[in-house]
Amino acid sequence: MKTPELDPVLPAEGRHVLHLFFRIDYGTWDLFDGVQKIEAKTALAELVQEVRATPDTQLLTFSVVTPKADLGFMLLTPDLQAADALAKQLALALGPGVLLPEYSWLSMTERSEYTTSNAEYALTLETDEKLAPGSPEFEEKMTAFCTRMEKYLKDRLEPNLPDWPVVCFYPMSKRRGPDGQNWYALDYAARKKLMAGHARVGRTYSGRILQLITGSTGLDDMEWGVTLFARSTSEIKAIVYEMRFDEVSAQYADFGEFFIGLQMPLNALFARVSL
Repeated sequence: MKTPELDPVLPAEGRHVLHLFFRIDYGTWDLFDGVQKIEAKTALAELVQEVRATPDTQLLTFSVVTPKADLGFMLLTPDLQAADALAKQLALALGPGVLLPEYSWLSMTERSEYTTSNAEYALTLETDEKLAPGSPEFEEKMTAFCTRMEKYLKDRLEPNLPDWPVVCFYPMSKRRGPDGQNWYALDYAARKKLMAGHARVGRTYSGRILQLITGSTGLDDMEWGVTLFARSTSEIKAIVYEMRFDEVSAQYADFGEFFIGLQMPLNALFARVSL
């Protein structure tokens, strides 16, 4: 998958993430005979298998529900060289002119700047729970906190994405409104407090929604990409609707286009899009 003569382009931590949405040119596809169609689908299937066998790399395939696109891919991999090469291979895998790029998004997995630090949690134990540093209760809670945060950080930087059928993707940015609704004009303490409330809403959907927020500042047109995984569109609607009433979204968020996809194996995907 990599171009051997080029050095890898790696982030300091985390993964590069590519969302790719394609439209199928059925006129071009219909020019293929039966053997050529089988060979083209086999080539794409082999490419997907090759990518999925690559260390630290994930590739999701899904049908796009609305006419915004026909099918989509979501790629997570450390090396930007590999991501770029793969995107171009995917576009040509079914033959020149069959898959037409409709929409794409480049971002990176990242840690949140509002995550509670060990020192902050220790202070909470001292001031709110009146636990003395070094006491058995204090150390037990600190150990449990560190374990939780280690898993949380790994899930953000190196996520293991589920095969749940419903995938929702949308980009977003923080607002810089002329009426003073500028997220970046708030001090850190105010932003952290607001994000804590935002996170509390998200945690109520644990087990029903898996949310991956990836950073695209300087990489694409808006500041984040949000990918939601669920078993039902009802859960997607519920969390997005409820979040709209949270101050972080109601006062400070702007949203881009929404895409809904259905994850499925390639043979089912080929049948769904009539290839």
